[in-house]
Amino acid sequence: MYLPDHFRETDEAAVAGLIEDHPLACIVAETAEGLIANHIPLLPGRPGEMIGHVALGNDMHRLIAEGQEVLAIFRAEEGYISPNWYPGKAEHHRVVPTWNYRVVHVHGAISFQHDEPAKRAAVGLLTSRRERRANGDAAWRMADAPADYMETMLAGIVAFRIAVRRVTAKSKLSQNREARDLQGAVSGLRAAGEEALAGRMARGLAGEPGR
Repeated sequence: MYLPDHFRETDEAAVAGLIEDHPLACIVAETAEGLIANHIPLLPGRPGEMIGHVALGNDMHRLIAEGQEVLAIFRAEEGYISPNWYPGKAEHHRVVPTWNYRVVHVHGAISFQHDEPAKRAAVGLLTSRRERRANGDAAWRMADAPADYMETMLAGIVAFRIAVRRVTAKSKLSQNREARDLQGAVSGLRAAGEEALAGRMARGLAGEPGR
């Protein structure tokens, strides 16, 4: 990933927050059949580890060698930035369009688990992390489903873990622009209905932490 210093995200809380809020990762790997990419929710497990699961019918667990390095890409807010939003344009016209975004790249060695305890742990982690956010006290639990049904569902998946070796993160949020142009971009995004990206950029303008 091209990573100029002024766009390098070093705030660990911001990186963890992006993964927490946008857990659907694109997992890329080189195989004998060429590059493959799968979009799979990934959640932090033990320190230095990411956990997920795939359908048994997904050839990912057959094509990727055990212990092979994969790349998991997490993406958050993104959007087009028009030069017309910069107040400085009217003075010097030395501006061009750009695209703002936040991404995290996680590199690590993948290993697959076919045993039921590992599969239960992967599904349990996903539901415990996301169900309470979705349904509060009414959160769905694995125990809510009939035991034989859960056994059938678990038989149809493969769990996996990624031992994290390297993490790089980029927050391209117009940090390289003067404050009035950054504010102009925020206003332009809000006028276009892009509140998520505008809000994230406004937090940077106010000097708030990344998360």
